[in-house]
Amino acid sequence: MSTVITPRPGLIALPPEPHQAIVDEFGLEGGFVGPGEQDSPWVPFGESAAIRHLSFDVRSGAVANILWVKGGGRIGTHRHRGAVSAITLEGSWGYYEYDWVATPGSFVYETPGTAHTLYSDDPNGMKAMFWINGAIEFFDDAGQLTDTFDVFWFINHYVSHCRANGLPINQSLFV
Repeated sequence: MSTVITPRPGLIALPPEPHQAIVDEFGLEGGFVGPGEQDSPWVPFGESAAIRHLSFDVRSGAVANILWVKGGGRIGTHRHRGAVSAITLEGSWGYYEYDWVATPGSFVYETPGTAHTLYSDDPNGMKAMFWINGAIEFFDDAGQLTDTFDVFWFINHYVSHCRANGLPINQSLFV
């Protein structure tokens, strides 16, 4: 038996979904993360940055977050093992290795295998939303691998902060 959805005023009535029973049994619902820190707090990330985690997908190894580099600063040199895209929300930032500077509304797409060093010299800092697929490898100033961040690193970053500060873990971040 298919379900007919009665639309609210202004919404389009769609035809019945032929596989509604399967969607209901096996499909996953989307999520919503509000703008406040009660849904996802800012978690310190080094000395001059913080991350607001938005989603963790252990099936695909993808994460979404907002990176905030406060009052100018740098995120170490890193290499991506999957595609990454970002949209700048506030301030400005770039990579030392490239000649562009991202400002609000700028879209950045990074391909697997690329390496760069993020910086912001904006006195107000920057915020950008990142969609990260796969791992990120971080290197020291001598080019030696120091860390690998994957979906489980990001989950641990979030969960450890919440537990250490008595904050609830928002299960809707896990998709």
